[in-house]
Amino acid sequence: MIQRIWNAVARLSHEPPFRLVTRFMLKQFPVSAQTRARWDISDRPAYLLGLATAAEQAVVEKRKAISAIEFGVAGGRGLLALQREAEEVEKEYGVAIKVYGFDLKIGLPELIGDYRDHPEKFRSGDFPMDEEKLRSKLNSRTALLLGNVRDTVNRFFEEHRPPPIGFVSFDMDLYSSTRDAFRLFTHASKQMLVHTPLYFDDLGSFTYHDHAGELLAIHEFNEQDYSVKIHPWAGVRDGRPFREAPYLGHMFMAHDLAGASKVVLDRPPGTLPL
Repeated sequence: MIQRIWNAVARLSHEPPFRLVTRFMLKQFPVSAQTRARWDISDRPAYLLGLATAAEQAVVEKRKAISAIEFGVAGGRGLLALQREAEEVEKEYGVAIKVYGFDLKIGLPELIGDYRDHPEKFRSGDFPMDEEKLRSKLNSRTALLLGNVRDTVNRFFEEHRPPPIGFVSFDMDLYSSTRDAFRLFTHASKQMLVHTPLYFDDLGSFTYHDHAGELLAIHEFNEQDYSVKIHPWAGVRDGRPFREAPYLGHMFMAHDLAGASKVVLDRPPGTLPL
């Protein structure tokens, strides 16, 4: 009886307008990162959801550490949020999280390409960085890699020797930059979770389409003979109190097809997988 009552209350808490009251109440207490991720209690809920899911997957794969990456840092608000949330998720899951931010520093590159880069939306120099101001707010967890992404992805692996890729945010606006950032998944030295959460920022406007921008970069990447494939995050809205949240439509997964067969599941045969 008590369990049935509790289940009914839990279901009710997810319904409007009760879910608003529930979230307000949860904000008043130091709840877990997992709870905050479920209830979108974060300045960057996409980052928190991606990090928490990556940490859970890392536990399944017995990984002790992962990398969290932001492509397109600009003013740094996203990178600082990623840094904060990484600290909380690390404490909760016991998985160390190293944070990396990639940016050109001077804003969008001098040469913006054809229609694929949405030249009707963006101009060279948009979204510059105040490097000194940003660096003063970064801690030892976070590294900033400045330069053209075509070069910095190689430096990332060669100089930083990062832990396996766990979560990646793409916010570089341009098709060409996003395409080059996907070298992250094809580099000879890359390591990644079998299922790696991704967030693509530039999808939420009527101006975006499959023939330009991030969507085109994703499509072309999947057409190549790579062992990694990028697809929308299946079931990401299921069971969530605010399943209509727009950012959920920006959540994807990079699936390492070759790595899937190497995972040894720590569960008895016959039990349900994740």
